[in-house]
Amino acid sequence: MDDPTVLVSSEVQSKIDKVRTKSLDISFNELLDMLQTEELIIEPEYQRLFRWAEGNRSRFIESLILEMPVPPIFVIEVEEGKYELIDGLQRIGSYMHFRGAHPSFLDEAGKPAFLKLVDCDIVKALNGLTYENLPQSVKIKLKRSFVRMEVIRKESDQRLRYYMFKRLNTGGARLSDQEIRNCTIRLLGNKFNDFIIELSQTDSFKSCIANVSDEKIFQKFDQELVLRFFAFKNWTNNFKHDLDNFMTDYMEGVTTGELAFDYTQEKQTFERTFLLLSRALGDQAFSSMNKKGNLVARFMAYHYEAFTVGIQTHLDNLEKKTDQELEALLKEIKGKQKFIEMTTGGGKNYLIQLLNRINFVKDGIAAKL
Repeated sequence: MDDPTVLVSSEVQSKIDKVRTKSLDISFNELLDMLQTEELIIEPEYQRLFRWAEGNRSRFIESLILEMPVPPIFVIEVEEGKYELIDGLQRIGSYMHFRGAHPSFLDEAGKPAFLKLVDCDIVKALNGLTYENLPQSVKIKLKRSFVRMEVIRKESDQRLRYYMFKRLNTGGARLSDQEIRNCTIRLLGNKFNDFIIELSQTDSFKSCIANVSDEKIFQKFDQELVLRFFAFKNWTNNFKHDLDNFMTDYMEGVTTGELAFDYTQEKQTFERTFLLLSRALGDQAFSSMNKKGNLVARFMAYHYEAFTVGIQTHLDNLEKKTDQELEALLKEIKGKQKFIEMTTGGGKNYLIQLLNRINFVKDGIAAKL
């Protein structure tokens, strides 16, 4: 019988052998130059996640001026001498903004604006200044500030590069799970992610989820809902309790080709599903019903899962119904006391409870067809 410790040691060493890295000490001025010459790339979807407030950006600049140590940044080598940022966005973005080179911060003329320092708490005289107002000696000190750049060489195993990116960017402040998925999954492939983004703009889908807040839409919750639809429709029995990991695993599986996915057929199913639900209840498709029998205009995730998946076996027959018949049928199911109990309160995010909700909708429709 093989010694398990030998097997573990062997597997660990095999993975280490697939990672190729190097370290560089580089000035922030060189980083800015690399960005401008496209030797260092920040993908647009990733760059949109620059979220530090002005005070955080200002205090980072203050740290550089005071020669305080800063954490390393991580990049992957996409080709010889060309890198893509995977960790360090807030630091690089703050420097870009202070130097008037960040594309997200523009003045009234549409030109890049300079960050005006605020909330500096060590050298308070910096507050109110921009890069242009700094003494020349301080400008030079700032430009020559160095940071360690950890490079994951292009020879490294693609999946290991992906897992490193995911771990570096999991748990970042104010980033939603779907925002992290959108950024990390690119290292495995773009097709499925682009497909999800495309479907999130479908008119009938947007109509059905209109009660989702603007803040959650900004955090890509609409795209998460598209992913949730396919994950629960196609991979339900693999769900246990952790929704985040479940959807991430499904997205990885489809992206790598480990899970079969017919893009043409799945797009048609998605469009049919949400057109039908939009016809029936519009923006109240995933609303709950109050004690008076009226739908409450809010988005309920349990309703989303139950109805989008529960109607799948009945799509052909439901499409023959009038809008009024569809509305009456869905409202009747929503009004059932058992369904209300299934979809209210906490602690219902387990497989058996998910299947109960889906089957309640499926069986409720079958009884009326």
